[in-house]
Amino acid sequence: MRILVVEDEPKVAQALKTGLSGEGYEVTLAATGEDGFFLISSAVFDFVILDIMLPGRDGLEMLAAMRKLGQSTPVLILSARDTVEDRIRGLDLGADDYLVKPFAFDELLARIRALLRRGRPKETLRLKAADVEMDLVTRSVRRAGMALELTTREFELLEFLLRHQGSLVSREMIARDVWKTAQRATPLDNVIDVHIGRLRRKLDDGHTQKLIHTLRGVGFMLREEAL
Repeated sequence: MRILVVEDEPKVAQALKTGLSGEGYEVTLAATGEDGFFLISSAVFDFVILDIMLPGRDGLEMLAAMRKLGQSTPVLILSARDTVEDRIRGLDLGADDYLVKPFAFDELLARIRALLRRGRPKETLRLKAADVEMDLVTRSVRRAGMALELTTREFELLEFLLRHQGSLVSREMIARDVWKTAQRATPLDNVIDVHIGRLRRKLDDGHTQKLIHTLRGVGFMLREEAL
């Protein structure tokens, strides 16, 4: 499970990351509303912990923008603002829960578990584009009914492209969310290009409809229509 924590107090943010990581969650930190909104718009998260009082775009602005774009990721507001009016406003803007600082970490964990359980019936276990079907439970992929033999990295790369189908994904996004590294370097870009090439051959060779498209110097896109 991937959790995005949007919190500008370094000690609080680091404590949350340490505690949640110890519980088996993969945690990404953002210190501003702008950074948080960029991350939630460009990567897949299962949960968001959101402070309200942030520099620049505050947490409520970020929340409103998420919901306006159709983002349904569960959001728990974690804030020192403790009035009834604050809680009502946060919930009305689309928050799924509201916890006031200071808080008990065990209570935070319980609320996260409850919200994640609530979301599981709607969890996407299959991804599809054109005649490609990916089963995330069995980790299998078929195109036009024929099974594709993919390596673990190719599967992860195709899953990322399917989750972002119709949108441009950059090498930076792939490096961060598939290779799990924030370090950009020419050798890694070359490795990504090689894997994209191998995946394209397995996915598109022998099919009139090509799904993986390259925008030279920019990135890649999985879409049913030609660019």
